Amino acid sequence: MSDTVLNSFTLESLRDLLQTVGYRVEMVTNADMPLLRSSTAGFAFDIRPGNRLANEDGGYVDFTFSAWLNIEGELPLDVVNRWNALRRFGRLQVVPGYLAMTMDVSFIGGVMPNHVRAQVEIWDHLVQALVPYLREELQKLDTVKTVDAPVVESEAQAPVEPRAAAEARVA
Repeated sequence: MSDTVLNSFTLESLRDLLQTVGYRVEMVTNADMPLLRSSTAGFAFDIRPGNRLANEDGGYVDFTFSAWLNIEGELPLDVVNRWNALRRFGRLQVVPGYLAMTMDVSFIGGVMPNHVRAQVEIWDHLVQALVPYLREELQKLDTVKTVDAPVVESEAQAPVEPRAAAEARVA
């Protein structure tokens, strides 16, 4: 990586950076908003640009990683809150019918390319840790309560790996 300080990015430059670290990334448009789409561990995720620079065409100063999982049944908020308390960067949020995991990345003040790579690695680790975490936490609940099982599944565009679906039994 170069020693150049990055103060902004374009979707093309961010796509290229992700591709250099091994991600397959495509540019897509969702509701007239351009974004990047990729996946890791069977989970599709989006990279949504945030704030634009006033003096540059196509330049952004931040973006958000986001992955959406379908929820069938109920997911106890204690499980979501525990994740948020234990992990510093990625956050979970329940939106009716979905579990969203997000992580913001900022270029404000200037960052080195290695900083952006590190943020990508943190995101990757968080995504890969999510399903095992959900399985473990929901199995703990299963030992206490046994009722019908809600299922958490990836909202992935690509085929989901078997470990991308977590089952839970809660009241």
